[in-house]
Amino acid sequence: MIFHRFTAGSFCLAALVCPLPAVAQDAASEKPVAAVSRKTDPQQQVGIFSFVLENDLFYDTDRRYTNGVRLSYLTPRGGEPDWVRDAAMQVPMFDGRSDIRVEFALGQNMYTASDKLLRDPPETDRPYAGWLYGSVGVVARTGSVLDQMLVSIGVVGPAALAHETQDFIHSIVNSPEAQGWDSQLKNEPTLQFTYQRSWQSPEFRLPGGFGVDATPHAGAALGNVFTYANTGMMFRFGHNLPIDYGPPRVQPSLPGSGYFERAPGGFGWYLFAGVDGRAVARNIFLDGNTFADSRSVDKETFVGDAQFGLAMVIDGVRVAYTHVLRTREYAGQDTDDQFGAFSVSFAF
Repeated sequence: MIFHRFTAGSFCLAALVCPLPAVAQDAASEKPVAAVSRKTDPQQQVGIFSFVLENDLFYDTDRRYTNGVRLSYLTPRGGEPDWVRDAAMQVPMFDGRSDIRVEFALGQNMYTASDKLLRDPPETDRPYAGWLYGSVGVVARTGSVLDQMLVSIGVVGPAALAHETQDFIHSIVNSPEAQGWDSQLKNEPTLQFTYQRSWQSPEFRLPGGFGVDATPHAGAALGNVFTYANTGMMFRFGHNLPIDYGPPRVQPSLPGSGYFERAPGGFGWYLFAGVDGRAVARNIFLDGNTFADSRSVDKETFVGDAQFGLAMVIDGVRVAYTHVLRTREYAGQDTDDQFGAFSVSFAF
């Protein structure tokens, strides 16, 4: 896996303050989006609710990044507040064709040491930590380009309730409780900005209703939780390919999205595979607390994800499962990580 070696901090700031210009599109090849109005076809005036669960128990492990859950709601097409559309029209990347939505999300991540049975894990192992957050942002599709901008506010530390959540889950699945939560990161409020842009290629159509496309992406994050720059690519092969940008995921990850449209004929499916490389300037779950002494480890500057899976769209429901492989994130980590991600989205 090849990572682009650029400076994470400057790339993040440039991406957030000076949004990337829209890529010129061949009008004959892009998947069109009609101009949005309040009188849009009722079939398109739907919101999208998504649920994502990431967990390493899918692969019989229970360590490091051990669980992530995210609930989100994407407003209906044409249902965004007027002030959001007015503000978006001042951004060069958007125009009258843009399908602009507002996304609201609530999520929780949890991290543990490699050996969860140790009450005092080695200081060279990953610190225990939890993150509870809420997000609001804008998701906009212009032609074949999808822009996602999110602001997240939350808390890291005992107030994130990761210890209590994990104990509750382990009591249900009859798994031993993790013993090292007394060493977790201290309470710290968090502020996080994230921007991602994805370009979906024209679909290469095959006989029998099959098709192939590719979606490169680039983006950045800036905040006291994550600061990184990332880039990568996802490929899809399937039947009656629906218009979407991959299943939603929990940050940091390949971007994906809650956005999708019904497949032609009411049913479609696709296999997907992708990679993402991140140049990491900050990761609070490895670097430790910003303003207080806490456990920390030496993080790896370059981290990569590889993923593959299956997604199906049945009328207004998208269901997907993703297998994720993540390279080592800190010095002394003995193996790469792998975990599963299940998501379901409802358009209503």
